[in-house]
Amino acid sequence: MDTAARRSRAGLAAGVGAYALWGALPLYFPLLAPSDPVEIIAHRVVWSLLFCLVLLLVTRTWGAFVAILRDVRLLATLTLAAVLLAVNWLVFVHGVLTGHVVDAALGYFVNPLVTVALAVLVLGERLRTVQWVAVGCGAAAVVVLTVAYGTLPWIALVLAGSFGTYGLLKSRLGSRVGALPGLAAETAVLAPAAVLYLGWLHLTGSATFAPDWHGLALVGTGVVTAVPLLLFNSAARRLPLSTVGLLQYLTPVLHLAIGVLVAGEEMPPARWWGFGLVWLALVVLTVDGLRHSRRPAPGAEGPVPPPSDA
Repeated sequence: MDTAARRSRAGLAAGVGAYALWGALPLYFPLLAPSDPVEIIAHRVVWSLLFCLVLLLVTRTWGAFVAILRDVRLLATLTLAAVLLAVNWLVFVHGVLTGHVVDAALGYFVNPLVTVALAVLVLGERLRTVQWVAVGCGAAAVVVLTVAYGTLPWIALVLAGSFGTYGLLKSRLGSRVGALPGLAAETAVLAPAAVLYLGWLHLTGSATFAPDWHGLALVGTGVVTAVPLLLFNSAARRLPLSTVGLLQYLTPVLHLAIGVLVAGEEMPPARWWGFGLVWLALVVLTVDGLRHSRRPAPGAEGPVPPPSDA
């Protein structure tokens, strides 16, 4: 096997591993009960930061992290990204713990359509007719699901919107910020608020952290956040953008499977119709994207951002 083939195979394994681990997160967060979503996210921020700092030392990329902290404009952009990341994490965990894993899956299925919409609204890009068809199918799906739910599927929409905007910010930074130093900077921005909140919980006696398996699981949120990100970063360096883009659907597919088969969430016909419209939109968008993959639109360069429930 030649070097290129080995590189491609290693990248594919890393990509599948990353998206599979992200897809399995709905199985992990219920283990953290009785911690509520806010406490879980506070722990996730703190332990992710500590784990990232260790990895920065091991991988000798500490200098890249320090450079981010010294760049005021870059840090300001990452601060906004960090807020979006926190919102995404919080809503995702809330959805998982309240029996809305299917809604979380919908959010990440819808996300590519939100990304296309942001390209028009924020970047002023012009869409091809086929792309407008895909966006229209996505909008129709939201209408169908709203009727089915009796209310807007807000968990899905917040996840898609926060992740889409987060991805937009990160794509504008391009290769200036590596995956690991970037996550370290984002969690560093969030860490003071997280530490203050956890300290308040301990002072009021309402903290759930204890030196037992539950406490170890909370510490593990740092590992389950950083490890898939490192795998994704490895895949993004070795695989074509189109391949990484297709692999990203593995995560919501696993979320949907867990929601229906493990959590036992109901999928009435109207819900399937809504998902079907989203899937139709994604097929149209993916086929069109593959056809034009050799002619990327301005501003479309750069790796596919990882799911921010990571």
